[in-house]
Amino acid sequence: MKINGIDHVVITVSDLAAAMNFYHEVFSLPIINGQMNNGVVTLQCGQQLVRLQKANRPTTLKAVNPTIGAADLCLTTDDLLDDLFQHFRHCQVKVIAGPVEKKGSQGLMTSLYVHDLDDNLIEISVYHQ
Repeated sequence: MKINGIDHVVITVSDLAAAMNFYHEVFSLPIINGQMNNGVVTLQCGQQLVRLQKANRPTTLKAVNPTIGAADLCLTTDDLLDDLFQHFRHCQVKVIAGPVEKKGSQGLMTSLYVHDLDDNLIEISVYHQ
């Protein structure tokens, strides 16, 4: 077997509507309207998807113990760090760490860290040119 990449990630949240608005407004992720069913909200994130679910979603196709606030993921952008700081301030989202220099899958990057509404850790990274 050879894995080619990641298609989507699922984040467990306490309030689907609030989380959908947060990810759409703060991170500009478009909402995929045709994929909002069975207690799941789907957002486009580049070539991948971010799906939001509640822990009590009625399906067996989920983690054994889906936990609110346990996600830790990294999103990338081409925006300038100063613009990111201003955007987060405008959205009233506190930057909890950064800028931090790191090495990602495509090389050196600089990251800022924020929490979503459920305290999931979201890293926003800009790759060095």
